[in-house]
Amino acid sequence: MKLVASETAPSLGSTTQIWEHHMTSALPPEQSAEAAKRKPSRPMEIRAVVSGALGSALEYFDFAVYGALAATLFPILFFHELGSTGALLASFATFGVGFVARPVGAIVFGHLGDRIGRKPILFTTLVLMGGSSILIGVLPTGQGFGIAALLVGLRFVQGFSLGGEAIGNQLMTMEHGDKSRRGLLGSFIVMGSPVSQVLANLALVVLGATLTQDQFESWGWRVPFLGSVIIVVVAVFIRLKLEETPAFVVNKDIEERVVKPRSTGLRVLATHPRKVALLTLAWGGSSLSFYLVAVYGLSYLPRETGMSSQTALVILMVANGVSVFFAIAGGVVCDRIGRKPVFLLGLAGCFTGMLLFFTLPGPNPVLTGSIITLVLSSIQFLSGAQPAMFAEQFPTEVRFSGAAMSHTFANLIFSAPAPFIAAALAAVGGTNLVLVFTLVVIIGSAYAVSTMQEGRHLDLADFTTEALPATKKPGAALAR
Repeated sequence: MKLVASETAPSLGSTTQIWEHHMTSALPPEQSAEAAKRKPSRPMEIRAVVSGALGSALEYFDFAVYGALAATLFPILFFHELGSTGALLASFATFGVGFVARPVGAIVFGHLGDRIGRKPILFTTLVLMGGSSILIGVLPTGQGFGIAALLVGLRFVQGFSLGGEAIGNQLMTMEHGDKSRRGLLGSFIVMGSPVSQVLANLALVVLGATLTQDQFESWGWRVPFLGSVIIVVVAVFIRLKLEETPAFVVNKDIEERVVKPRSTGLRVLATHPRKVALLTLAWGGSSLSFYLVAVYGLSYLPRETGMSSQTALVILMVANGVSVFFAIAGGVVCDRIGRKPVFLLGLAGCFTGMLLFFTLPGPNPVLTGSIITLVLSSIQFLSGAQPAMFAEQFPTEVRFSGAAMSHTFANLIFSAPAPFIAAALAAVGGTNLVLVFTLVVIIGSAYAVSTMQEGRHLDLADFTTEALPATKKPGAALAR
């Protein structure tokens, strides 16, 4: 059997995509009928969006709270024996452990999500993520390295689960959604980031304003972590009512007819290495910018401008509140003009905002707040297109693995070490060195985006299997 692309075949951009299109268009009648029945369902689309938004909100709420406390309180509570600078660096390092664990979770849950389905994996990751956050909230403080090590372990579990959760809830929405509004639907998922940032900062501001310093250090900081159990319960209830996605069901039916090598979570690195690398770099500029502003900024602004930590938290809260609308805007616009233009516009805003952040801020909170709002709004604008962009780069059988690894590799390389590297670079060469490093990464992201393919017209249920040209049953060949 030999595959030949005809002159009338759609221009899908690569031989891999042409092969996949040929395979799905050559399905036998009974398979085509099954595929036709697996169209997006509006009720499932709505449930997937709500479930994904709640999972995203929990993810970023816990990370926002931990990031803020890692920059302010945790050095005192868990690492005071290391001295002020050592405690801050150790606290930022534990913040990064969650990102280090993400690629491991991406490999494990990506493989399982591509083999057994999106739904069971999302149920598992949600329980693990919520459970680890709650346990962080009950840790005793001031007990030395033993408890500090336990904190690191819980951060690893949290990051491990997020390796599957972060992309899994996006794919559940993308594969249940209509292709004409995938960008908009995805923007509701990423909207969980700025909304939860607002809620996290608001919770810390309110607790800091209403409690004494001793009360806040004793039990007040625990409240946000323990409160996340509410989100977990609601999200679990909704996810139990979700069905498996049409794209996965169609791909599973095809796999049952086709002889294929047993895939693993790492297989996508062999079959689609360029796409994984490009997506990793594409997401790097915005990831680095976000954590420099939202985490490192909480120690940088008081030190460099003299503003209080409370003022910095309020600025971040307001900026994140404004950026919510830009996340939705990014989703709407990318459905109209494509994912790539939205990414490039967002990166241009990040470049401008980070340049101003490290050169202009002074004691004026209005100016500082405007600059931070520009950065975060630019990030959320391009983030509105991110779920659709990532989902559209891979066929169904490796979509979970490919998207999850790309996302988590970017977080591991650019997000996790952001506060740590910034603090180290500032100690060596001042903030100008931090600025140069940041702008170079953003430029690299823009280059990666410019070389990627646009997929907004792609039907994810048809973009399915990379099957071998052999069948499990004689005479059941999918193509001749």
